[in-house]
Amino acid sequence: MKWMISFFIFCFSMLQSQDYDIIRKNYQKAVSDKKVCREMLNHFENKNNDGLDLAYQGAFQAIWAKHTSNPFEKLTTFKKGKRNLDKAVKQYPDLLETRFLRYSIQKESPAFLGYKANINEDKMLLNRNLKYVDDLILKQMIQNILKS
Repeated sequence: MKWMISFFIFCFSMLQSQDYDIIRKNYQKAVSDKKVCREMLNHFENKNNDGLDLAYQGAFQAIWAKHTSNPFEKLTTFKKGKRNLDKAVKQYPDLLETRFLRYSIQKESPAFLGYKANINEDKMLLNRNLKYVDDLILKQMIQNILKS
C-alpha cells in the first residue's frame, strides 16, 4: 500500500498541468480570505474535474459555505463540496492528498452538518503515511491539521 500511495502521488504530480503549490497555498488562505476562496472556485468551475482536482473543488466549495451569508447557499454549497470530496476519495482511495482534504473539512465542519464519519479512518491513514509525502507544503499542511 505504501508504494501505491507514493506511485499515485508521483503520477499526479507528473500528469497534472496545474500548479498544486499555488492551489495548496490558496487552500490555506481560503478559510479566512473570501476573495481567494471565490477565485479558486472559479478556477475549478466549468471543468470536468476528477481525482485531486475534484477533491480541491469540493474542499473550496465546503469552505465557501463559511463565507456566504445566505443560509440556503451555505447548505447547498457545503453539500456539493461534501459530494465532490467523497467522490474524489472513492475514485482514488489511496491518494493521501484527497484524504487530507476530506479530513480537514470534516474536522472543521460543525457537527450538526453530519459530516464526520471518516475522521478516524482518514487521520490514521494520514499518520501512517505522512513520512512518504515529499511535497513540503503538503507535508506541513498535514502536520498542522493533525496537531490542531
